[in-house]
Amino acid sequence: MRIGLNATCFNERPSGARQRFAGIYGALIRRSPEIEFVIYEPRDCPVGSWFAGAPNAKVVATPLPSSGRVRRAAIGMGYWQAALAGERLDLFETFNLPLVRAPDCPTILTVHDARPVLREVPLLKRLLYGTVIRSALRRADHVITVSETMRGEIRAIEPAASVTTIYNGIDPVPFDRVDPADTAAVRERLALPDSFLLAVGHLEQRKNYVRLVEALWRLRDGGPPQSLVIVGNDGGNGAAIRSAVERYRLGDHVRILSGVSDRELAALYALSRLVVFPSYYEGFGIPVLEAMAAHRPLAVSDIPVFRELTEGEGARFPPHDAPAMAAILADVLGDEARQRALVAYGDRRVHDFAFERLAEQVARVHRTVLGGSCEVEPEAAAA
Repeated sequence: MRIGLNATCFNERPSGARQRFAGIYGALIRRSPEIEFVIYEPRDCPVGSWFAGAPNAKVVATPLPSSGRVRRAAIGMGYWQAALAGERLDLFETFNLPLVRAPDCPTILTVHDARPVLREVPLLKRLLYGTVIRSALRRADHVITVSETMRGEIRAIEPAASVTTIYNGIDPVPFDRVDPADTAAVRERLALPDSFLLAVGHLEQRKNYVRLVEALWRLRDGGPPQSLVIVGNDGGNGAAIRSAVERYRLGDHVRILSGVSDRELAALYALSRLVVFPSYYEGFGIPVLEAMAAHRPLAVSDIPVFRELTEGEGARFPPHDAPAMAAILADVLGDEARQRALVAYGDRRVHDFAFERLAEQVARVHRTVLGGSCEVEPEAAAA
């Protein structure tokens, strides 16, 4: 059997999609030696090297760039038909839009989120994305998505879509076993405060960092402000966040770090007092898993996907209410027993997101689709 993987949208930029692909499909390739996986990699990133040493992984270099959706789609129009026709695949999976559909075998599409239809996105872009995703959902033989929340959003866009939920995953070891020498070195190199809150995610409007900065200001309660470290590359909202920091005179208490390495990130989690995830929209939320793996207490915005991932447990705050956010953060920071309970829950829950377990769920979807049925029971693929 031969399964093609269109990995042309991936590169070395940190993202939940990249982590998902490398982790789950790496486990899938290892556990399926009888299957040959044909990995189509972009011209600017050696994606195939993520699975180096796997004898059943064939890498195909393409002329497609990993970034620039329009440019990638335009180049793909002259590439995919001939490339796929010569491979004799049994199944083809693709991880980005517009949909690339194989001409002679079933095609599976993974959808991570529907953020281009958010109200903050310009109308023309929302309309264009809506057209593209509806077409993809209708044409794909099956759709995999990352949460039951997203499954509901997809069904709202295209009720007839055949959709299975398979969560994102994590390898907890890098977060669980942080060398104290690394944490000390990172604290010194980045000049970190003795105590700080940590938020992880690119600087985008939906991450809600401006409101988190306001909540930090409200946390003072007559005393010195708490410190906050935000880790993420600028996704268009960096200027607004820095403006909020200046407006609330928190320049000495808020650090924004970009280009952080994996080892530095693990050390930052280990050093943090509390992890905060204030987003008002997510399809999933990898930092939820990272906080659990790092044994850190976690406070999240009260949105459907976070209620799903934490099973309704834990500390939650309304994302659009800075005073309420500050109150919840203050409660957690002031209650060591609650912090221990949050950590204990995370220690239990994180095992549901093991890559090997999720790889088996993907394999089950493959077997079902290849067997001629596109109906996969949601329960079997949910953690």
